[in-house]
Amino acid sequence: MTDRIAARTDGDEPRVGFEDLMAELDRIVRELDDGDVELDEALSLFETGVSRLRDAGQLLDYAQGKVEELIESAAGDLSVIGFDTASGPDEETDDE
Repeated sequence: MTDRIAARTDGDEPRVGFEDLMAELDRIVRELDDGDVELDEALSLFETGVSRLRDAGQLLDYAQGKVEELIESAAGDLSVIGFDTASGPDEETDDE
């Protein structure tokens, strides 16, 4: 059975980086693609993969939050400068 790796920073579980999560996901996909695993093991690998995918998503969300910056324009309007890897930084105005 696959060892559990957690990206959580709370509790006694170790903190694992995004790259480690992706490497484990890659390994899981290769094992499942090979088709040489029993049904119970395949289900366990699938569940582990879904958990790792969620952990990786949480790390990406956290990283996105660290990259986005709330700025105040000269007129006093608040804007969010976000990081979009496809098109570069984007700007949204907060009208509240």
